[in-house]
Amino acid sequence: MTDVSLTSLEREKFVGMRKILPWLVLSALIIIVDYLSKIAVSHWLGNGQTVVFSPFISFTLAWNQGAAFSFLASAGGWQKVFFIGLALLASIIILVLLVRHARNYRFCFALSLILGGALGNMLDRLLYGHVIDFIQLHYGAHYWPTFNVADSAITLGAVLLIVQDLRPRNR
Repeated sequence: MTDVSLTSLEREKFVGMRKILPWLVLSALIIIVDYLSKIAVSHWLGNGQTVVFSPFISFTLAWNQGAAFSFLASAGGWQKVFFIGLALLASIIILVLLVRHARNYRFCFALSLILGGALGNMLDRLLYGHVIDFIQLHYGAHYWPTFNVADSAITLGAVLLIVQDLRPRNR
């Protein structure tokens, strides 16, 4: 008969992974929704083509070589590897934080949004060499830079972290 008992370290790792499973599922859902939305819009619109839905929102397909607001978009190509590395580093840090703080639901919810968004945009860079953006907010002649579901998740997660940090704590 073989001994299948887990050492305390193995048991701790297993319990840690089980505690973060809901947060990983949330991140995976964000990646899936982001990916499917980008595929749908890419089949629907050509690069640069726009469909106006209201005075405030349009879909405009844009290929972003850089980061937020096309930062470093014309940097010559090295930025792709840099942003993939940055997403991987951020993901590792977030995973460690999720394990350490798995019972802090607000914190982990925000981190899961950021993780899903970072990996969603990283997937674009790996598959296409650029990020697919398509949501365009505007009012009159004023336009917000084009973004996607992953960007929205990252932004919402960051805002939630800031709000949580600003809330008074019970000491």
